Amino acid sequence: MKIAVLQMTAGFDPAENAAVLAQAVRDAKAGGADMLFTPEMSNMLDRNRVRAAETIRSEDEDLVLAAIRSAAVEAGIWVHLGSLAVKGDLPDAKWRNRGVVIAPDGSIAARYDKIHLFDVDLQSGESWRESSVYEGGDRAVAVQLPGAVLGLSICYDIRFPAVYSALSRAGADIVAVPAAFTVPTGQAHWHVLLRARAIESACFVVAAAQTGTHADGRSTYGRSLVIDPWGDVLLDMGEVPGLGFAELDLARIADVRARVPVIANRRPVAEAVRP
Repeated sequence: MKIAVLQMTAGFDPAENAAVLAQAVRDAKAGGADMLFTPEMSNMLDRNRVRAAETIRSEDEDLVLAAIRSAAVEAGIWVHLGSLAVKGDLPDAKWRNRGVVIAPDGSIAARYDKIHLFDVDLQSGESWRESSVYEGGDRAVAVQLPGAVLGLSICYDIRFPAVYSALSRAGADIVAVPAAFTVPTGQAHWHVLLRARAIESACFVVAAAQTGTHADGRSTYGRSLVIDPWGDVLLDMGEVPGLGFAELDLARIADVRARVPVIANRRPVAEAVRP
């Protein structure tokens, strides 16, 4: 399975982001990819919540989603829009940070709402309160692709191994971790966390990332990665926006799981007690 990974510097104008994404779909197909993976917040990245509120739309009205569904049909390729900022289903509901898997016929094969919301104060002075406007999801999601099962997660989920245990129990061969990681946390933890999730789940990890300095003033870490089930890095895209490609040898999964049978040996663990 050949995949393409988009590393981008999304701004707060959905139309501009849609143009970048649609071109990436065409380039991914031209490069022989079976599937394109894009970062978290592919449709808009804006920490100004007032301005974002004027732009964010429901899933049905999101122009980026509509554009990429059309592009997927034209190219005949699978696309994982790592995540979109969309309105909730009810009028007064909080927004959702939603990943969407698009089939080559343009249909939506799966949706995943980010479970773990990034609420943190960093030593750098950055403060993030994702839960102030977003509502978290409540379930892990895996979807059947031709020849493989794809498990869905988003960014901060990477720090919560239970998500990936649930995905491996659902048969995930590949796990997507689209992200917009901050620079300080990326420097400290990005590579080690992604490699750990690949090793403990004995599956491929595909992490498409935002990179660089964005129109809203934030900076993201980049370094989009593809990691194999043994923990080897197959692709590291550094800091530059663009498209990368990787070959996933799905037979590698069975080989690794035979060498270290973590899936077969896994047992349920009760809550810890303190005598």
